Amino acid sequence: MATISTSMISHTGRRTPLGLSLGAIIIAAMAAIPLLAICAAFFTQGGSDWAHLATTTLPSYMANTAALMVITGCLSFAIGVGTAWLMTAATFPGQKLYEVGLVLPLAAPSYIIAYVYTDLLAISGPVQSWIRSMFGIDAAVAVLPNIRSLWGAGLMLALVLYPYVYLLARAAFARQPGSQYHAARSLGCGPTKAFLSVALPGARPAIVGGLALVLMETLADFGVADYFAIPTFSTGIYRTWVGLGDIAAALKLAAVLLVFVCLLVAFEGASRRGKTDDGARQSALLTKSPLGGWQAIAASCACAAPILLGFLIPTAALLHYGLTSGDTASAGDFLRYSWNSCRVAVITCLIGAALAVLLAYAQRLSKARPIGWSIRFATLGYALPGTLLAVGILGPLGSLDQHLTDALYRTGVWSGGLVLSGTTALLIYAYLIRFLTVSFNAVSGSLARIAPATDAAARTLGAGPSDVLLRVHIPMIRPGLAAACLLVFVDVMRELPATLILRPFNFETLATRVYRLASDERLAEASTASLAIIAIGLIPTVLITRSALQREGR
Repeated sequence: MATISTSMISHTGRRTPLGLSLGAIIIAAMAAIPLLAICAAFFTQGGSDWAHLATTTLPSYMANTAALMVITGCLSFAIGVGTAWLMTAATFPGQKLYEVGLVLPLAAPSYIIAYVYTDLLAISGPVQSWIRSMFGIDAAVAVLPNIRSLWGAGLMLALVLYPYVYLLARAAFARQPGSQYHAARSLGCGPTKAFLSVALPGARPAIVGGLALVLMETLADFGVADYFAIPTFSTGIYRTWVGLGDIAAALKLAAVLLVFVCLLVAFEGASRRGKTDDGARQSALLTKSPLGGWQAIAASCACAAPILLGFLIPTAALLHYGLTSGDTASAGDFLRYSWNSCRVAVITCLIGAALAVLLAYAQRLSKARPIGWSIRFATLGYALPGTLLAVGILGPLGSLDQHLTDALYRTGVWSGGLVLSGTTALLIYAYLIRFLTVSFNAVSGSLARIAPATDAAARTLGAGPSDVLLRVHIPMIRPGLAAACLLVFVDVMRELPATLILRPFNFETLATRVYRLASDERLAEASTASLAIIAIGLIPTVLITRSALQREGR
């Protein structure tokens, strides 16, 4: 019987149904369209606008983008690693609350946080006004640095993105054996030296992986950089496309941005080398040290500060704005914005889950290189900024859309505007490319936990690959499918740059509503839609926290 099972497992591991193989290749091809269009821009001749951009603004785009990534990365590293080590290696008052609270900033999009702090810290805002009144300073004097700056943008992004580093670093610290750390302490090393020489190097792959995610999100940021008037690649591509109307120049900017993306993907891939599972050493985990006195107060303050700055203060301010003013749009209009957001989010998450199941099952059945490369390429989208995807889609589809519309018009089938451009179908297509990675990771992780012997048992009973998937695997991975749908739903609700460029005319979502009102300095009105986005984002944030605590056995 063991011989039969082994034979079936190896057989199913080599043989993949033709439909699955073709499906994986087709999905990869669809995801490749914007990338190929952007890569082709390297070899096209630029016009006068591109020559002007290359000599004037391109250097500032590169410098500001790189500086923003460095600032955000350093701050996220300091906050994420510091709080993760405190939560893993020490006990102090309020720790149970911090376990959940330190992940809450993930629920708030960075551009909403930036809008709130700009209003709070403005020269005429409540914080500076209170400081001047306390110390008798003239009303025209600014007592705080201007938040709308490069360092301010890095701080806003870090306050929202540090949980990526925190979650991965904490999981790595929790899996580490405590023997090496305690040995270093017994040899005379202080807590700081033992942490830097033993604990931190052991968690390096996980920390670097978290930093890679932070840097990808920073590279993709549009809302913060645009509101703070910082010229980065994302804002430059948007302004070149929308403001100048120069498709070729926007594609060339996207091609330069793609180089940054490729470097980050390589960085993320290198971070996973050397990762090991320390599950076999769970009996020798690090023993927590109880803190008291000023050390306990310092640890509590260190963990409370990012929660206050990244979630509680902005949310409280938005609640105040919402209760005192709020969106002046009618209930019908606000419901329409919400419906638009939910409609495209639901369609995207359902299609994305189906595509993720197809890719994950193809990966399970085959280790062939074409399948592996197709899956890798199809799930590259999360590293691609929304502006890059948008121009990469609209560039090659522009002429195709015109020819298709002309052909349909001549045959009498269509008498409206462009068939593809400015439709929700194109917007959903961009969302699928951007967030298919999220669905795939959740589904493939659930599928990997099903033992290969389960497939073998079903196959010996006469079930084909499709029957095994539909009748065995899908019921077993239902929680993973639900998580995939939920995560993609929230990501689509928050996505801003791709929606701004690709949305149909007069198609407003909650994210674009917040952007438009905040751009007009109407933050009080933008608070209603902002609170709705944050409330929706809280659901997966709480689920992520519960999952992390369960893995640590808490």
